[in-house]
Amino acid sequence: MIVVYSIISLFAQKIVPYLGFFPYKELLVEYGLPSWISSFANFDGIHYLLIAKQNYSQWEQAFFPLYPLLIHFIGYIIPNYLVGALFISNISLIIGLVFLNRLLRLWNIKSSWPLFFLLCFPTAFYFGMVYTESLFFMLFVLSLYFLQKKNYWAAGICAALSSSTRLIGIFLLIPFFFHFLTKNEDSSKNVKHATFMLKPVLFSPLLGLFFYMTYLWKTTGDPLFFFNSQPIFGAHRSTHLVFLPQVYYRYLKIFFTANHDFQWYLSFFEMTIFSLMFVILILNLQKTIKHIRMKTTKCIDWSLLGLNLFSFVNLVLPTATGTFSSIPRYALFSLSFFIYLGTIKNTKLKFLILFLFVVLQILILSLFIQGYFVG
Repeated sequence: MIVVYSIISLFAQKIVPYLGFFPYKELLVEYGLPSWISSFANFDGIHYLLIAKQNYSQWEQAFFPLYPLLIHFIGYIIPNYLVGALFISNISLIIGLVFLNRLLRLWNIKSSWPLFFLLCFPTAFYFGMVYTESLFFMLFVLSLYFLQKKNYWAAGICAALSSSTRLIGIFLLIPFFFHFLTKNEDSSKNVKHATFMLKPVLFSPLLGLFFYMTYLWKTTGDPLFFFNSQPIFGAHRSTHLVFLPQVYYRYLKIFFTANHDFQWYLSFFEMTIFSLMFVILILNLQKTIKHIRMKTTKCIDWSLLGLNLFSFVNLVLPTATGTFSSIPRYALFSLSFFIYLGTIKNTKLKFLILFLFVVLQILILSLFIQGYFVG
């Protein structure tokens, strides 16, 4: 994927006017790479590189620690932190895709369409950037895969690491809980042992966040500093709870009163992606519940229900800060959306959706490379 992204980046610099205004962009020159590669660390990416190099500076605690820690440690092998970060992101993506394919097979989903929809999604290029998307994706998928295989130690470790990568990792509690509900359906001799193992692993998604909050409490005096520092990075986020209808009201007000500039189109894109995924997840939820009510229930149905509810939380929770900003990027982990698209029977429609996704991804990646934040 990085080869494809590099080609798009090279052409984008010749076609799209440069806007870049994000902090520390001048530091990317220090890594000695052509700008069409170093631009993969635009916006948040440069902060991860700075944390890896010199630990946290003020307000950077908004960025969770595992990714910059890995960049720092791999720096002993790959001295160029930017190259090391891209290596971590792309290797994580490959591993994540391999195990997602295996996980889908465990769920009796034989089609590869969900993988195609995920990789072609308009913001999927973040998997190849200096961002936590690929690392979290890998840990998230491995957690579910090992859980399904009843390898609870491995599932717990991956879940704990996931919540030290992104906050949403703590909500792996949801699929873990639904897996716990189905334990009695296992008639094997290892049920008693599995139940004993599952009780502590059920709460493993909280461990990564717990250790990071402990670190923040000792270093800043505020265990929630990862959240309270968010408004410093823009995106018009609120530290007070904002309900979804209020967010829609704000965006509709933008559409009817603001000028049709880049920010207007970005807002329209964010709300459209959210609304589309919200509707699809509801349809998928109805489908899963229908299977359960028909008493054809298997462990697979409960696992998919847990994944669907996680997908809902992943999509809706960020809107509680009062904005749809970054929703198209966060939505990459709402896997139930991509699974549902894969069940569409009309092949022509599926190819049309893929085509639209690819066109949008090329456009958005080109803007990102040139300093326009879309995601």
